[in-house]
Amino acid sequence: MELALIDGIFNWFDEHPSILIWLGGSSLFIFMFSILGVSWLVSQIPETYFLHNKRSPPIWKINFPLFRLITLIIKNLIGIFLIIGGLMMLVLPGQGLLTIVTGFLFLDYPGKYKLERKIVSTPLILKGLNWIRSKSNKPPLKI
Repeated sequence: MELALIDGIFNWFDEHPSILIWLGGSSLFIFMFSILGVSWLVSQIPETYFLHNKRSPPIWKINFPLFRLITLIIKNLIGIFLIIGGLMMLVLPGQGLLTIVTGFLFLDYPGKYKLERKIVSTPLILKGLNWIRSKSNKPPLKI
């Protein structure tokens, strides 16, 4: 039964090679985006970002609600794209789990900031983030 399923999948890809090429290309693109994008994003986090219990919205979000809506839509679309790409990379070459986590960091959902603080306060993760920040000549994050 399982062998027949695997043979069926291979036969389907033999009949549709363009889909396999598309999946491989998108996997490579998302892999490169996740490596370069995550490093850049981590270096852009203010060092005091995780010091407060609650995040207050920046002034531009209050003064420009239309711009806030547009950036919210774009950010969530990028997050969904990364999660889908990460799921594809679980079976294709690439860093699937890292890409999925990055996608969830882009999305907006209730309790996100609290979850981010909990994850970043893990010593191993904080050490890794601060190592990335040191490569960009940024001060370490304060928890």
